[in-house]
Amino acid sequence: MHIGQFALANPLFVAPMAGVTDRPFRQLCKRLGAGYAVSEMVTSRRDLWDTLKTSRRANHAGEPGPIAVQIAGTEAQMMADAAVYNIERGAQIIDINMGCPAKKVCNKWAGSALMQDEPLALSIVEAVVAACAPHQVPVTLKMRTGWCQTHKNAVVLARTFENAGVQMLAVHGRTREQGYKGDAEYDTVAAVKAAVKIPVVANGDITTPEKAQAVLKATGADAIMIGRAAQGRPWIFREINHFLTTGTHLAPPLVSEVKRLLVEHLHDHYSLYGEFIGVRSARKHIGWYVRELPGGEAFRAQMNTLDTSGAQVTAVEDFLDDLNDHTDRIPAPGWTAGIRGRDNTMETATP
Repeated sequence: MHIGQFALANPLFVAPMAGVTDRPFRQLCKRLGAGYAVSEMVTSRRDLWDTLKTSRRANHAGEPGPIAVQIAGTEAQMMADAAVYNIERGAQIIDINMGCPAKKVCNKWAGSALMQDEPLALSIVEAVVAACAPHQVPVTLKMRTGWCQTHKNAVVLARTFENAGVQMLAVHGRTREQGYKGDAEYDTVAAVKAAVKIPVVANGDITTPEKAQAVLKATGADAIMIGRAAQGRPWIFREINHFLTTGTHLAPPLVSEVKRLLVEHLHDHYSLYGEFIGVRSARKHIGWYVRELPGGEAFRAQMNTLDTSGAQVTAVEDFLDDLNDHTDRIPAPGWTAGIRGRDNTMETATP
């Protein structure tokens, strides 16, 4: 699959998630099998570009390409300026946010709220495409099926955006009204795919290799985008890739590997955010890693009392070392955890 001039390693994408898909998390997902990752959304408000929050989101040091940055806003010229601002800081692909359902975003008529105003949405797309063209930077867009059940206009907008120069569309199978409630539906994604010639990416409720395969088949999409299912489980991308290419399940990761990955993730996280913010923002990532592990809930409560990076890392290492005394592999849905027997050998994990 290609986005403009960029060939992607595989059709498995990391969804842009505010407060989650920062540079350390994106890099980790790519290491573990994701073919593409989009940054957290960067505001189009010029007065916020010099803030520490925006500067961190625009930091792509050491990140393998293609570097894709999502921008959000409500005014065409501001969005065009934001595109150029991020291109100057390393962005190779610009993604327009018309999918975020958060109230604080939609109340300002950004994100998925733009789907209610089709002329405004088109003017933003045209301005961003025009701003990116001199730099040969492709423009993509993420949206929902519509604003509400009675106003599903994803197909109409998809054709409009394709004609305006958008080179890839990602569609979350819910309306803004649904948020993340209920089940994602894929009929609209399939209809969008049938209506345009550019690549279409399916998003929403893709949590297992089997679901990934089923969504690709049902929608005809060129790729799938995974968000919440990758939180605390970034190896989901290699699991899905293995299943799609071989038809067999990859064994869950070894506890020792997860310990190494998580500790590396934490150190990268601290280096980006610093000690004070880094320790506090790392808590959610640690919580996601351990939430389904034995003793995970109690450990999460303990983690919230620690206020130094050294204490966090030591606690994580001790917790996973203790888990490793009882099982070699991280328990995963559909698998029997490999438990050490008295002779310290592993039972075979089976799907």
